[in-house]
Amino acid sequence: MSEALFPRNFHKAYPEAVRGEGCYVFTADGRRYFDGSGGAAVVTIGHGVKEIGEAMAEQAGRLAYAHTSQFRTSVAEELAARLLALAPPEFQKGGRVYFTSGGSEATETAIKLCRQYFLERGEGKRGRVISRWQSYHGSTLGALSVSGNVRRRAPYAPLVADWGHIPPCYCYHCPLNLEYPDCRVACADELEQLLMQTGAPTVTAFIAEPVVGATLGAAVPPEGYLQRIAEICRRNGILFIADEVMTGMGRTGKVFAVEHWGVTPDIILLGKGIASGYAPLGAVLVAGHVAETIARGSGVFSHGFTYNAHPVAAAAGLAVLDYAGRHGLFERVTPAGRELRQALEKLRKIPIVGDVRGLGLLLGIEFVSDAHTREPFPAEMNVAGRISKASLEEGVLTYPIQGCVDGELGDHILLAPPFIITVKEVDALAVALEVAVSRVNQDLQARGGGDHATR
Repeated sequence: MSEALFPRNFHKAYPEAVRGEGCYVFTADGRRYFDGSGGAAVVTIGHGVKEIGEAMAEQAGRLAYAHTSQFRTSVAEELAARLLALAPPEFQKGGRVYFTSGGSEATETAIKLCRQYFLERGEGKRGRVISRWQSYHGSTLGALSVSGNVRRRAPYAPLVADWGHIPPCYCYHCPLNLEYPDCRVACADELEQLLMQTGAPTVTAFIAEPVVGATLGAAVPPEGYLQRIAEICRRNGILFIADEVMTGMGRTGKVFAVEHWGVTPDIILLGKGIASGYAPLGAVLVAGHVAETIARGSGVFSHGFTYNAHPVAAAAGLAVLDYAGRHGLFERVTPAGRELRQALEKLRKIPIVGDVRGLGLLLGIEFVSDAHTREPFPAEMNVAGRISKASLEEGVLTYPIQGCVDGELGDHILLAPPFIITVKEVDALAVALEVAVSRVNQDLQARGGGDHATR
């Protein structure tokens, strides 16, 4: 292994990936892994689709790069139009798309865009973006400021802004110790209370993942939550940003997850699945009233990246969208997700499995030391990491995370396989996970790690 590359973890030995095909990644040592997490919920159409590479190569051979301060390109404009046509109606009335190289850049762009929107309106005191604890919106400093992932924020605390967070909508471990539906989605009203305490006129936007992905493990909000959030934003004159970097482009069974609740945000963030990993690409979808305010004001957005609307990345996005459409992949997500969810339900018989949840092909499995009390494991036991390692030994890639309960405690794995997953692969994935989780459960019992006598 070369020592030239800076790894994510110097203490971890990474297998060398050499090829991808369908739902599988192949390594240099001859092993095959089922991509149960789609990388980081990125891969939608599957690995190794040659026509995507061909479309990228054709675009690169014609025009690989043009700076957006000097040129426009038809490939980026076509992709923007296609995305707006899939978006809620408000985005089809003068909406615009700002392309980035990924989700973190999309969040950064949205933060600045909201600020400029209010500057154009003469409301210069507005600058804060409110978000939720146990959320994740990216790794750049602005995106990290609005993220509520305690573990990822902690090392950079002196560098990130603290604009205000509210408790998450997390029914399995309700931060308000309430139960739905008697709670009447009180966690949404936390936004109203924070705006009253700190002053709505200082806030530009509220940002949220419709279904919280990595940090909470596919936590789905109950009916009424997102509708209440959107109403509070409108009533207080702030913008609502839907972070669909993980949930967008069909991952939950709708093109955009907000469609499940009939909610129309002012800004939608995309990444990951927009190019299915074939190229670094993200996007900010801007509703017409926001774009027009800037267009009729200064007319200039004081922001930009070198690789905005990169022609080759845009070609990848178009080719992925075309491929998904021809093969009906968005339509496959709901039935495939239902099959996978049903297959995973049998994991509940394993004592350390506390919850199986999610929407479409974005699913999470949470592990607890006591299924009755939902008590999490001590963080130092790294149960999520153990599950992921055991799954890898069974030939399955998963996405492990710790801290879902309070930022420190709580273990889960995220599953987000490609949309092309077959019934046979669903069954094989469930069996492999059952073997892996059972093995870790037995190991924990042998070590005295939790009371698993009853469920």
